[in-house]
Amino acid sequence: MLQGGGALGAYQAGVYQALAEKDYLPDWIAGISIGAINGAIIAGNAPERRVERLREFWELITNAAAKPPSHGDFLRLFFNEWSALASAASGVPGFYRPRLPPAWLLPWGDEGALSFYDTAPLRATLEQMIDFDLLNAGAVRFSIGAANIRKGNSVYFDSADKGRRIGPEHIMASAALPPGFPPVEIEGEHYWDGGVLSNTPLEYLLDAHRDDPMLVFQVDLFSARGTMPRNLLDVYERHKDILYSSRTRKNTNAFRDAQKLRQAVDRLYDRLPNKLKQDADVAYIREAARGAAPMSIVHLIYREKYYETQTKDYEFSRASMEEHWQAGLDDTRRSLRHEDQWLQPPQDLEAVRTFDITRDFD
Repeated sequence: MLQGGGALGAYQAGVYQALAEKDYLPDWIAGISIGAINGAIIAGNAPERRVERLREFWELITNAAAKPPSHGDFLRLFFNEWSALASAASGVPGFYRPRLPPAWLLPWGDEGALSFYDTAPLRATLEQMIDFDLLNAGAVRFSIGAANIRKGNSVYFDSADKGRRIGPEHIMASAALPPGFPPVEIEGEHYWDGGVLSNTPLEYLLDAHRDDPMLVFQVDLFSARGTMPRNLLDVYERHKDILYSSRTRKNTNAFRDAQKLRQAVDRLYDRLPNKLKQDADVAYIREAARGAAPMSIVHLIYREKYYETQTKDYEFSRASMEEHWQAGLDDTRRSLRHEDQWLQPPQDLEAVRTFDITRDFD
């Protein structure tokens, strides 16, 4: 499960590299925004090429020319802010470029009037780095979330839906964060970034599949937990963290309660006399409560560096990318030392178990 988070998405690439080293290869990937892009690169390449392709993508869209200062908290903060400003002013190669003329000068209703940037470079990058025949073949189920602009609903494009072939436009729709990026039209409807409604795909997984035991790796780029802001920069950052963390823990707890209720319905049904089992209301409740398989969720969360501010998700320097990637590697390798805990199947009455790397293992 890959959350959205722009430049922070290199953390997810590091997580995948560590999992691949231990042969934890996914049979289902769900993503939002940059999580959809990372997920598509993973699902759309053979296992032996996935890390290489992720590295190629992240090196393409990050700036290696500028070097951060070797010491000094303030200097590094200044470097990151300058780098983010450069990404905002000049765009990111292989990802997006500023509109010329700018959106303000275009007539209302024109496609270019709806965003500051043109994402045509992203389409070319996706077509270059992803084998869409492989992605749609079904070896790895692939699900990505977007927001339907007209209806205001969350929509998932899922490779399990045999009536739809997922292409670059679906991934771009999932990553079309307004007002930076333009909406994407698919089959007559227009879509924005799935993070507009929920930045975490976990809820979709929990709703779509609850019949079989699962081991889930939930990789978040924004932490719901944080400290009290000290200044306006902190205020902007904390607001963004809370907004895009999308209440992952709340969803997990709600699903745990629902699973316990389903299990209780199953146990109660088994104790009913045959006459009551034929009752229409009982049959309806049992069907609604079907599927209560236990689940283990390993929760990996990126923790920002002391010099990062609210610009961290559009700061595309190579130095920061390498740090995010390494953080994903380190966090996952450390958590994998405790794999015996989640490889042990949950007891039936446990329903859902969550392992939070920071809380449980640090």
